[in-house]
Amino acid sequence: MDYRVRIVATFFLLIIISSLSELKAQEEAKYRFTPAPDIWYNDVDGIRLGVRVLGEMEDSFKDGPHRLDAGFWVHTWLPKTPVSYYISFIEAIPSITSYGNEGSIQLISSYRTGFTQQKIGFNKRWQLGFEELRYSELRASISQEKLTDIEYRPFPQLWQKEWKSLIELGFINSSINGLGQLFINSELIQNVNSNSSAFTVFKVEVFQKIKLGSSSALRFRGFVGHATENTAAEHLFGLSFRQPNGWLNNGVSRAKGTIPSNWLESGLIQFAGGGNLRGYLEQDAKLLKAGLSPTYNTAWAINTELEFPNPINSVIKNISIIGELVEFRTYGFFDFGKGTKKLPSGTIDPLKDVLALFDAGIGSQFSINIPDYLGKDRGIFIRYDVPFWISKPDTNSRNFSYRQVIGIGAIFSF
Repeated sequence: MDYRVRIVATFFLLIIISSLSELKAQEEAKYRFTPAPDIWYNDVDGIRLGVRVLGEMEDSFKDGPHRLDAGFWVHTWLPKTPVSYYISFIEAIPSITSYGNEGSIQLISSYRTGFTQQKIGFNKRWQLGFEELRYSELRASISQEKLTDIEYRPFPQLWQKEWKSLIELGFINSSINGLGQLFINSELIQNVNSNSSAFTVFKVEVFQKIKLGSSSALRFRGFVGHATENTAAEHLFGLSFRQPNGWLNNGVSRAKGTIPSNWLESGLIQFAGGGNLRGYLEQDAKLLKAGLSPTYNTAWAINTELEFPNPINSVIKNISIIGELVEFRTYGFFDFGKGTKKLPSGTIDPLKDVLALFDAGIGSQFSINIPDYLGKDRGIFIRYDVPFWISKPDTNSRNFSYRQVIGIGAIFSF
């Protein structure tokens, strides 16, 4: 383990221990640790055995002070690094905190699946009374991160190995307008390493839902992202898949082998994000399998879904309690977008003269969603999409053809 990781992780642990030790001086304070066994698998660690621990004040329902989320694992195949850990500690700031309007400091230290991150962040939320769909959130953080073992990555060409020192700013706004729910998510990342490796990444997502009746809706998603010339490969944008660094945020996509590699290489599995042009996932997967990088410095896309009623969802919604947590959506979709990248001199950009890439099809989404105390989505979203038409097929392929994509994560979750 790199000495910088040891120093920062030790520093974070001391802060957490110091904060928790203050509870001893509070006779009425009752802090609860909730451990749970954890088992997972990837092709490098084999079966990963460990324990997850949640820590919180009793009866605080994850919105009180001293919130801890930690895990420690041992890897049964004994790779180069046979143990891993994750620690997140959130401390609310009383002077700027009330119900739905928390301000907090968060510490994160992680060393797992060939990637390390040490991060300190500030988060502030503003909510209008008890209206969970009307709120704004600001987040700011500084972090150091590094790829420590390329063996964990399913497509190594999508990653850079150097240390990165990142400053991140993000802003979220959720509101209700005359059409329905509007959600905006923006993010700015600056790598402040030396001039030769400094880069900037900016992206914005806008979601609009328009209800057309009790069981129908029209959903729009607009996406635009830009990354400067020296941007690390894992922060570039895909037209059909999430930015590679975003794969680390989900246990299913965090390391190769949890999902069989041949499923990824064939374009069967999509990790939602980026341009989300689901009809082009198979083409991008062929390039990835060949060692190429279908990622872009600049990308934009618009995704649309027309949701229509189906009898299965009608039955689910009539089941007490279950109907509020489980959903089976069916829809027709239409996506279009384009990407541009910095290419070596003399290289021809195959998308240079293309106005945009288009796809269309039908799909369904099954979700089990248990929102947190602020109403935010917290669950499983699995999609099955059939993009039967694309505007620019591969050589020897047709515009109209049977294609299938199993999506992990929702393109539209609200």
